[in-house]
Amino acid sequence: MILDTLANHAQYAAISPRFARAFAFLQQLPADAAVGRHEIDGGEIYAFVQKHQTKPIAEKLLEVHRKYIDIQYIVKGREIIGWAPLADLKECTMAFDPAVDAALYKCIPEMVQIKVLPGQFALLFPEDGHAPSCAWDAPAEVLKVVVKVMV
Repeated sequence: MILDTLANHAQYAAISPRFARAFAFLQQLPADAAVGRHEIDGGEIYAFVQKHQTKPIAEKLLEVHRKYIDIQYIVKGREIIGWAPLADLKECTMAFDPAVDAALYKCIPEMVQIKVLPGQFALLFPEDGHAPSCAWDAPAEVLKVVVKVMV
């Protein structure tokens, strides 16, 4: 898991050649981008622009992916992303489903709460259990972009 600002995106290009296209999309994102799926490079890179209410962390589950790395970028608002290493997750509530590239687990007491502000992104790898869209102080509206980058 990496937390950083969009201004520092170039230093992550060595991780995956797909990151340059993913971050270029985020840099060129218009302020009025439509909510929904945006194609960047077919099934290898695509994005979801989302507007939603954050929820109490007690209502959330940790998700993990195998096929994609998430770049979760906050445009407006703020949220907490709960994080725990996959190796520490024991109570699976949904077995891995390749159709949605996800498995779900109950949150654990050792989960770290990552506070994410506008202009910041979290890079979440397959070994990172994450519970996105958690309320900071109280539920609030967030505009964010989740870019899915094939491993």
